[in-house]
Amino acid sequence: MNTSANRSTNRIGIGTVPPRPAAWGQRIAWLVITAVAVLSFHGISIDWSRIGSLPAQVVQYSILMFSSPDWTKFGEALHQTLLSVEMAWIGTVFGAIIATPLSFLASRGFAPRWMTALLHGLFSLIRAIPEVVLAIILLTVTGLTPFTGALTLVITSVGTLGKWGYEAVEQADPKPIEAVRSVGGSTWQTLRWGVWPDIEPTFLSFWLYRFEVNVRASAVLGLIGAGGIGDMLSSYVQYRQWPVIGVLLIVVVMVTMLVDAASQAIRKRIVEG
Repeated sequence: MNTSANRSTNRIGIGTVPPRPAAWGQRIAWLVITAVAVLSFHGISIDWSRIGSLPAQVVQYSILMFSSPDWTKFGEALHQTLLSVEMAWIGTVFGAIIATPLSFLASRGFAPRWMTALLHGLFSLIRAIPEVVLAIILLTVTGLTPFTGALTLVITSVGTLGKWGYEAVEQADPKPIEAVRSVGGSTWQTLRWGVWPDIEPTFLSFWLYRFEVNVRASAVLGLIGAGGIGDMLSSYVQYRQWPVIGVLLIVVVMVTMLVDAASQAIRKRIVEG
């Protein structure tokens, strides 16, 4: 009886294991990624003989920087670090003000297709330009001032927040949107009452996270003369004043960790309620 049952099972196709689909596309993709990684190591000409001495050099320079830090520069370092934080804050605030309405206009279903395509391309273009490159371009117009760093962060924040924003709008709960539209609500009323209450915590979380990113980016922008702690750090590294550099790094790490901790706590409170 078991033999007849097995035959009937095979006849109707139940219990048979289908052949595993060929994954040639995935294999080819991994081969390409591996080849690119190998070629990239070959192209940058790494001196592998120096890697063995790297831990000893790290210990050596750590002793130079942190064995006897020059605390007389603590006040100046803190001032310059707070200047970098101010640049990051300005970049985040104005970036959010500009990106928020643009993200609504870039959302499918709330704007013409040509406008969404144009804004998607604009956001992609902004994100494609590294912050340092954009700052160097702006330096020719605005000069070596903290305003250059703040303006750079505004532009880059628009690119990132705009993309995150229209993705959040397009993933909003459709039920409130349908409810507002069913009673004759306009596009603005639909966005205000059908979309915004659902995505507001997400937007606030995006803004805070972008502020964290901008704090780190502001220090890097200072290395090219855009002001802030990076500018001061570049000057002292050039003259190998390691005790001062140690103080600068301590202040930067301390302030950055405090900003990250405060931002994460606020974002957690916003998301979880």
